[in-house]
Amino acid sequence: MNATTRFNASAVMTPANALTIARIVLAPPLFAIILLADGHLGASWYAFVLGFVIALTDNFDGKLARRWGTTRSGAFLDPLADKIVVLGVSLCLMIVDRYFWVPVAIIAVRELAISWWRARWARRGLAIPARRSAKYKAVVQGIALLAAVLPPLERHALPIDILLWIAVAFTVVTGLQYAFDGQRALSHTGDHAGVLGQVE
Repeated sequence: MNATTRFNASAVMTPANALTIARIVLAPPLFAIILLADGHLGASWYAFVLGFVIALTDNFDGKLARRWGTTRSGAFLDPLADKIVVLGVSLCLMIVDRYFWVPVAIIAVRELAISWWRARWARRGLAIPARRSAKYKAVVQGIALLAAVLPPLERHALPIDILLWIAVAFTVVTGLQYAFDGQRALSHTGDHAGVLGQVE
């Protein structure tokens, strides 16, 4: 495939989507590794390495999409993969007593609420592009999750809690921005924002 190849918006089988699907497939093994490391609060080098690989796929599928064309399927699959990984890992870390349930609940409510808003706006033909802050949110969430399974930090709760609450702050702020952008777009009849951003 040469550098000038572009996929149209309706394409499904794209390199970017392949990486996104790989992220979804790798998520359950990561969950299992964290739960099996219960005695170590979910921390292990296996979890860290696999989590890092998953984070890399998240980075590269976005680059591939921008290079060869964003698609509607990618706009759906990418946020779905992110939610599966973030919510799944967070829940597992809560189960093994690494995370307190309150920040995990806040993140879960935000992610589910945004999914509901996306579905509502999609029925009206609206597509809300992601802000740059949403990309920062994804990075901060990834750092917080990777730090939580890093063995050298296994017995250090304070830095893990600080990173988690920073991720919560980014998650809430970007969620409010996304909701505001959607309501503003709805106020303009026939104002379509284009292909939905892959990071929310």
